[in-house]
Amino acid sequence: MIGRRGAIATGFAVATGAAQAQPTWPDRPLRLIVGYPAGGPSDVFARLTAAQIAPRLGQSIVVENRPGGGAVLASETAARAAADGLTWLHVDNGILVYNPALYARLPYDPDRDFAGVGFIGRFPLYIVCRADAPWADFAALLAASRARAPTYGSPAVASPHHLAMELVKRRSGLAAEHVPYRGGQAAMQDLLAGNVDLVMIDTATGLPFIRDGRVRALAVLTEARTAEAPTVPTMRELGTDAVAFGWQGISVPKGVPAEIVARLNAELVRAVASEEMQARTRGLGIQTTDWSAAAFEAFVATENALWRPLIRDLGIRLDA
Repeated sequence: MIGRRGAIATGFAVATGAAQAQPTWPDRPLRLIVGYPAGGPSDVFARLTAAQIAPRLGQSIVVENRPGGGAVLASETAARAAADGLTWLHVDNGILVYNPALYARLPYDPDRDFAGVGFIGRFPLYIVCRADAPWADFAALLAASRARAPTYGSPAVASPHHLAMELVKRRSGLAAEHVPYRGGQAAMQDLLAGNVDLVMIDTATGLPFIRDGRVRALAVLTEARTAEAPTVPTMRELGTDAVAFGWQGISVPKGVPAEIVARLNAELVRAVASEEMQARTRGLGIQTTDWSAAAFEAFVATENALWRPLIRDLGIRLDA
């Protein structure tokens, strides 16, 4: 028989054991996996985000670059990681939305293997031509394309830029031939050299060219005009319902406890709203939000419904 003192001692031991079995999270360093090379836009914003969050979690965050294959290697690595909240994946349009339609077989399933944490930012997309191009506006371009289809550049096949222009073509009747490049800067330089007629470019790369008048922006694919280029009309204003962005966020392996996801979301929202990150995003025209994890997942579901059928209809494949 256990007396009162024994019961108290036993209860204390059980409580102590439970506390030891559930250590404070995180109890060791974290890693943020990025599917692109160091120094690129994804890597830059991943590192900015990690630098903001690490001190608040009391642990270091190692940014681990695993480039290659449309970020498939990075995605597979994250999908197979323990669901303890210590491994995060930098995600974007390609990883969560496009890849299932671009590859016949993937070693991960974005719908099944990941849980959304939150949003880093979205990059408005502009249709631009040279400042001396014959098209004063998108209507003139559209009319001229019926006689001769212009060429348009994008940073890569199956990039948000490429797919956004294909959406514009389908919904507006614009005729244009795609010329893929290795990055947005290369496309913009070829535009200025006269080797391509148009470029679909994101705000981070294109805004400096628009601001200094080297190119003319004919349209932007945002819901409303941007503060950075307020004279540029949206495609919706021009009569075509085409809204598209490049975007970045953070996901974790499915099964991470809800309370950890909520903590990560709160820290991500705080990081993105920080003075340091806002100074960087505002300067590049990147739009940010304070979405919850659920709001981010709802956004991704909406993106899936639009882009996966379009990719399949266009017959674009990266493993053919």
